[in-house]
Amino acid sequence: MNGKKILFVSSELVPYLPENEVSLMSYEAPRMVNSNGGQIRIFMPRYGNINERRHQLHEVIRLSGMNLVINDMDMPLIIKVASIPRERIQVYFIDNEEYFKRKATFTDKEGNLFPDNDQRAIFFAKGVMETVKKLNWSPDIIHVHGWMASLLPLYLKKYYADEPLFADSKIVLSVYGKTFEGELDKDMLKKITFDGIPEEEIASLGSPTYNNLLKVAVDFSDAVILASEEIPEELNSHIANLQKPVLSYVPVQEFEEAYANFYNTEVLK
Repeated sequence: MNGKKILFVSSELVPYLPENEVSLMSYEAPRMVNSNGGQIRIFMPRYGNINERRHQLHEVIRLSGMNLVINDMDMPLIIKVASIPRERIQVYFIDNEEYFKRKATFTDKEGNLFPDNDQRAIFFAKGVMETVKKLNWSPDIIHVHGWMASLLPLYLKKYYADEPLFADSKIVLSVYGKTFEGELDKDMLKKITFDGIPEEEIASLGSPTYNNLLKVAVDFSDAVILASEEIPEELNSHIANLQKPVLSYVPVQEFEEAYANFYNTEVLK
């Protein structure tokens, strides 16, 4: 991985949120690349339940200040940063008062999905891309983890298709087991097509379930990692029907060599 630049974009990350499959691998994969001589950047949402004082988050004024248009609304983008001390890894946080101030990640106290999760996902995808543009940092690989980050492959290939900075970037998608039931907002499709993305290419988002979100993410990725032992059969079948490199599930205790080989021999070949 020596000298390779890898952008990690994740819904969740330890130590900022509780440990689960997504948050743990979103930490372990960049740690592995970092320790093997790669250059990394990590992005995640700045949810309101992240303790800013404990983790020493601070705003990066030179990166903040732009507005992103989400469904014809101007939404201010705030960028914060923190470091994971023992690894000397820097993490960038995408923030907005409307979308991320609430003291929870994806659901309310009753376990109901937030009604604006679709807009939060669009904002996150655009926010990451715009910030990386400001950093003028051209990644060799963009590795996506978790459903809140799942629109990034679509936006990179369609909305940012003419952006020279990402012309040679390859997208790797880690697919995890089903992490929410039900659907996001039924008008999600309209909010994405507002950005000029053709409806026929994302028609399945007329029913924005977890499986359909991940199917679209798979469609616009260059390679796929099966990051859970149990992937929904519907997703497995969709992935199997596509002619893309796929890395089968590897336990976290054994992933380092498998991921490094996959990056080097299948993604960057």
